[in-house]
Amino acid sequence: MLHVHHADGADRLVAALAEVLTVRLADPFAAEVVAVPTRGVERWLAQRLSGRLGTSPGAGDGICANVAFPTPRRVVEEAIAAASGLDAATDPWRPERALWPLLELVDAASDEAWLGRLTAHLDRAAGDRSRRLSAVRHVATLFARYALHRPAMLRAWAAGSDEDGAGGALDAEHRWQAELWRRLRERVGVPGPAELLDLGRARLVEDPGLSDLPERISLFGLTSLPARDLQLLRALAERRDVHLFLLMPSPAAWRGIADAAGRGPILTRGQALSAALPAHPLLASWGRDGRELQLLLEPLPTEAVHADAIGAGDEPDTLLARVQADIRADRTPREDEPVQLGDGDASVQVHVCHGRARQVEVLRDAILHALADDPSLEPRDVIVMCPDIETFAPLVEATFGAGEADVGEALADDAVDLSGAHPAELRVRLADRSLRQTNPVLGVVTKLLELATARVTASELLDLVDREPVRRRFRLEEDELARVEDWVAASGIRWGLDAAHRAPFRLQHVPQGTWAAGLDRLLTGVAMAERPGHTLAGVLPLDDVDSSAIDLAGRFAELLDRLAAALDELAAPKPISAWATAIAEAADTMTATTPRDAWQRAELQQLLADVVEEATNDGVASAVSLDVADVAALLGGRLAGRPTRTNFRTGHLTVCTLQPMRSVPHRVICLLGLDDDVFPRRSPRDGDDVLLDEPWIGDRDGRSEDRQILLDALMAAGDRLIVTYSGRSERTNAERAPAVPIGELLDVIDRTACAADGGRARDAVLVRHPLQPFDAANFAPSTLVPQRAWSFDGVTLEGARALGGERGSRPPFLPRPLQPQDADVIELDQLLAFVGHPVRAFLRQRLGVGVDVGAGERSDSLPIELDPLARWGLGARLLAARRAGVDVGVAVADERARGSVPPGALGDQVLRGVVAEVEAILGAAAETVGAGGPLRTLDVRIALEDGRTLAGTIGGVGQYVLPVVTYSRVDPRRRMESWVRLLALTAAFPERSLVATTVGRARRDVDRATTIARIAQPGGEPDVRRTRAHAELARIVDLYDRGMREPLPLFRQTSAAYAAGGATAVARAHTAWETDFQPLREDLDPEHQLVFGGTLPFERLLAEAPRDDEQGEDWDMSEPSRFGRYARRLWSGLLAHEELIDR
Repeated sequence: MLHVHHADGADRLVAALAEVLTVRLADPFAAEVVAVPTRGVERWLAQRLSGRLGTSPGAGDGICANVAFPTPRRVVEEAIAAASGLDAATDPWRPERALWPLLELVDAASDEAWLGRLTAHLDRAAGDRSRRLSAVRHVATLFARYALHRPAMLRAWAAGSDEDGAGGALDAEHRWQAELWRRLRERVGVPGPAELLDLGRARLVEDPGLSDLPERISLFGLTSLPARDLQLLRALAERRDVHLFLLMPSPAAWRGIADAAGRGPILTRGQALSAALPAHPLLASWGRDGRELQLLLEPLPTEAVHADAIGAGDEPDTLLARVQADIRADRTPREDEPVQLGDGDASVQVHVCHGRARQVEVLRDAILHALADDPSLEPRDVIVMCPDIETFAPLVEATFGAGEADVGEALADDAVDLSGAHPAELRVRLADRSLRQTNPVLGVVTKLLELATARVTASELLDLVDREPVRRRFRLEEDELARVEDWVAASGIRWGLDAAHRAPFRLQHVPQGTWAAGLDRLLTGVAMAERPGHTLAGVLPLDDVDSSAIDLAGRFAELLDRLAAALDELAAPKPISAWATAIAEAADTMTATTPRDAWQRAELQQLLADVVEEATNDGVASAVSLDVADVAALLGGRLAGRPTRTNFRTGHLTVCTLQPMRSVPHRVICLLGLDDDVFPRRSPRDGDDVLLDEPWIGDRDGRSEDRQILLDALMAAGDRLIVTYSGRSERTNAERAPAVPIGELLDVIDRTACAADGGRARDAVLVRHPLQPFDAANFAPSTLVPQRAWSFDGVTLEGARALGGERGSRPPFLPRPLQPQDADVIELDQLLAFVGHPVRAFLRQRLGVGVDVGAGERSDSLPIELDPLARWGLGARLLAARRAGVDVGVAVADERARGSVPPGALGDQVLRGVVAEVEAILGAAAETVGAGGPLRTLDVRIALEDGRTLAGTIGGVGQYVLPVVTYSRVDPRRRMESWVRLLALTAAFPERSLVATTVGRARRDVDRATTIARIAQPGGEPDVRRTRAHAELARIVDLYDRGMREPLPLFRQTSAAYAAGGATAVARAHTAWETDFQPLREDLDPEHQLVFGGTLPFERLLAEAPRDDEQGEDWDMSEPSRFGRYARRLWSGLLAHEELIDR
């Protein structure tokens, strides 16, 4: 007999189930069968039954043993298989098995007209096979869906009639499915699912012993029941007791639906909407699945249905309880007599946040509030359900893993307590994660399948190398990974294994930037150093491989070799058995695990074995050839989340998807991430699904399921229902509408109750959170929630205090100058660094602070043009090669081998421009510094007047000239460095006559090719030269000493422009300092930003008056500003001895 138990709460259903199970089965060794929809329900149900079964009188010391918890699908399919003589595990009509003969049929009939609709979608003429397996698998899934919901339609198709299951003709656009079904039925050679259902029903009624099921079967927590399952359960109920435990939130609605069903048969969803719509708006909108299940059960013989009304509940005293009571009674909320919300009623909370990360932060605080308000509440009493667990999982781990929160702190001394004691941390268990996230080896395999059809860019491959199983296989440490990344960048690798790998993109003639080209450079660099004009078979050595890195280079070369072999094998079409072998070999080639993690590799092997077994018929695996896209699609669904019971009800706070714990009672139920774009789930209408033409009651619908889940969660919440969604954009602050079901809930709340001041209840329920967690509103009492501050985060509390504190003027970078350095020797290199960038020299030399501007994001694309820095590097290398005597053609070939220029004609254009600039510089250098003669390196030690020594080494010194030939522009830094070196040489060797000559690209704003800066020595006899050079050096050293005590208003470009500007000094310095658009000027220099606390206007530079110690004959007293005096003092000597020639 079929028994139907229904209740408005799962707890009461458990009581009814326990009462049924207390009556023992005739066979004491037979296991009770209680079918449950999810593993989470299984865990909860087993725990609850253990407190009722086998207990001592008045105690809860029982045990739940010898109870099997299969899924309803498994119960039905195994019963059909047992009655029909098939093995349920090898049922050829399961979608994953029917896929293979369907593939063969589609391939064989691809040219036949009746299959034109499908073949047009596959687009074989364009050679696109990427949708082949996915499309055919979708057809197999449709056939399985028809078997569940329209077995009568499949019976008609098998009999040769193209019907829709209700006696009507099938639409012409769907008739290809009927023909394909018939051919599949013939190809498989066993009765179809509908035929097996009829056969199984008849045999189970005739001989119930065909099934191993006991004489009593229970199905718990169902909200839907497909037509196939219902028919089979009715057959089982003929000779067994079948108990259905249904969660029906409203006994009153149950009675109304029963009355509607008694007025006539209801078949379609449209009929159900007009005939059985409840009074409560949430029941009407969210409860369709439950209503349709009841409508399916009502036509059963009355003696076969026992509706046991269980419990009603207490008088509601909170908003949540009131809404639940109205739903149970199926009464429309009375807008004319709303109930006033009680003080501190937090039973329903809807939190409006800026984005996902903020939702998780807000949810953590909401849970902490609940724990703080009720000492009896424990983390296991709280469940967090989320529609997109993969997106939120890392955010949950990061936020809840932070742990400590100082709830006793407040924003001000008179602030209220932030809620009292609470757990130091919330330990979270994440359930329903995908296998590719929980099994690193499967993650690597997924990545390999992606790479088999990808460009294999530098970032993609480095991401693969950084995965733990790959690192373990090739013994790669963190510092070695960083070294490999440097090699990849230096060798110019962009994408493509080799030139042939680029053939699909029609770039097979461009080897530049491939992994093969980069590896050649790396391995050649192991054997020889890079020198201009020296290549090996056209390969330029990578000049970054020292002897200690040879082993790493070998391991990296082995990795690339193995990867190339694996991807070549994975790219070739092959049957599924060969695919399993190839994937397993690729995993073994590229990954390794510890003995403790060996399960990861075993799980992959089991997955592959399952796929091959499903494709095997009569001991022979399918011979259908599959592309890598087919295999990726085939494995994609298997790598998705598969819930187990292990992460549910463990004592910790559980975070899971919506389905597993939807109806399980918890004192606090949190719904995280119910954003309008993900809930209810969105899916485009499937034009091939016959069922959508005229949906029947009981047909599955994703959006309807999500709404039913929301209703179940609402009714399962004991003390609080907490909902979060993104109500504002985290980027623009634009308002976002809530998901439609959330809007419906807020409407019902407004109709159910009113705020204490008579306003809308939703205004008390909605909490609109600020964008930032350190916003003062989070910590100010009664700002977000009544009588308390919101956030428990002590770290962001300090941020809020700092943000809300009094704001005075920004303190100076240093309150006062530092003490002078105590050093007997000044290094010449340090002095050169100072004159090149005074503020940077202070930060690095005196404070040991370097400002890291960060490396720009590396591009995976082949260059089609060069940015300014890359163009400078190209020019500098070409100039160095040409000065070393390398022929221009050889030097250009070296750069092409380096991969630093765009390929083909694009590179030709770039090279022509750079080579022209290089040759112009060489021509100017030949005329001004000549061949140069032998250049020497001289050591200098200069005794300064204060007893210190200036010491250093100066290279590139000619007999009469101190030449600098550079591809850089002849800018103030290079000119000043040449001046200091010339002064040092003159002071150390006054008898030598020298001219410092700098040749480079033309200065900015000069319409010439090159600029030559000629700097003469201080004039006079050697003794006079020495004296004058010492005087100039003393002035510069004094500036250096001052610059090592504090940041000076002395700047490379701006000070030089001011000193040389004459009547236009201020205008020229202003242009050099302040950024208009491009290029960036010195006001945005990172070091200047640091010491000045941001962008300093030029007027501020001119406004600072000189100090008392910046007076005297060594200072230009006509300058009214400190900036001007330092500029004149540094640059006056150079400008008096320099000649600039633009050519």
